[in-house]
Amino acid sequence: MDKVNRLDSELHGERKVREYIITRWSIPFAGFLLALMGGFSYAWGVFIIPMEERFGWTKAEATLPFTVFVLIFALFMIPAGRLQDKIGPRRVSAVGAVLFFVSYGLAALVDRFPYPWWLVVTYSLIGGIACGLTYACVAPPARKWFPDKPGLAISFGVMGFGLAALVFAPLKAEYLIPIYGIEGTFFIIAIITSVICLFAAWLIRNPPAGWTPSEWETGNEVGKTTMVRQESTPKEMLRNPIFMIMWLAMALVCAGGLICIGLIPSYGNLILGLTPTKAALAISIFAGFNGFGRPVAGFLGDKFGIVWVMILTYIIQTITFLFFHIFAVSSPTLYIASALLGWGYAVTLALFPTLTSICFGVKHLGINYGIVITAFGIGGLAPAVGSWIFDITGSYTPAFLSAGIMAGIGMVLCVVLKKKYALS
Repeated sequence: MDKVNRLDSELHGERKVREYIITRWSIPFAGFLLALMGGFSYAWGVFIIPMEERFGWTKAEATLPFTVFVLIFALFMIPAGRLQDKIGPRRVSAVGAVLFFVSYGLAALVDRFPYPWWLVVTYSLIGGIACGLTYACVAPPARKWFPDKPGLAISFGVMGFGLAALVFAPLKAEYLIPIYGIEGTFFIIAIITSVICLFAAWLIRNPPAGWTPSEWETGNEVGKTTMVRQESTPKEMLRNPIFMIMWLAMALVCAGGLICIGLIPSYGNLILGLTPTKAALAISIFAGFNGFGRPVAGFLGDKFGIVWVMILTYIIQTITFLFFHIFAVSSPTLYIASALLGWGYAVTLALFPTLTSICFGVKHLGINYGIVITAFGIGGLAPAVGSWIFDITGSYTPAFLSAGIMAGIGMVLCVVLKKKYALS
């Protein structure tokens, strides 16, 4: 009898381990892969100088495809989020995987159509839609599978977006572009992103109705769950003043982060005289803190409060931007500044999905966060503005000062969320 009981206990334990590791934790892992492939686009900075030299484009023209990509991606998050809420993450992310192949595959024909508009249509429009479809499937399933650790689970998934540039910026700058050229690099990316996204689409799913983690015991669920203030439809969310404050804060701080991604490589190359490889290393450091910092931000947000982490981070980000032209005058100080700004970006994109779920619920999280992240798209106009200012003035200083002011206003808005609406 003891042997039977022991065997039953072992089998029960194996089922719990299988459910916890293979089912529950596979969801943020699948989200991580989707975000990682979407983040391929964020190593765009290493394309700017090669395109200027190859096609004779201005810096603003070479930056334009990335700017439009960010805008399309953010705007398409709204219909993508609605689809994710209605038909589930698996089918939506699979369509995104196919569109990634189409996007990068057509972008590889840029040698036959050497115009910025060709990349805007292929890389930016089709690729932005693909990224919206896949990224919309990262946060909602993770939040549903992890009611007890929402910040950690969501931030682990979106970590892929930040780490992509860490891996792919030096890969493109040192290996792919020199050997295969711009066109070959696009085609290689087409194959990699589509295959990995299809695997992630197969892996990801929503939990069954009424599901709770197997390690929970009856009667203790509420104490282990991050509380939701209310379940809001998109219309209800749009009427809530908290939404507008969140949206403005995200738009402002994202603008500063996107200026960094677009301009730091050329800043290091043209202003500091670094080689393209060393200049790309600054983006890799930015991406490392942006990517690896996201789970840290999620953990700190779960433990100490999301808004508190945002306020302290945006103070650092504001100071770094305002004194960037004074501080980042050598490769070590450029790398330190990149690390600080990468952390600020990590906090923004790791914690805003969780904050959205807390303020407006989980049921409509796909479309609700899709609306919130349109702020990211508006902020995506910043690289083009920064490049335009540089083309006119020959200086990066005005762009970074503007980013510091925007980050400071974003910090003040977070203080309003803390003081007026008691968000922690």
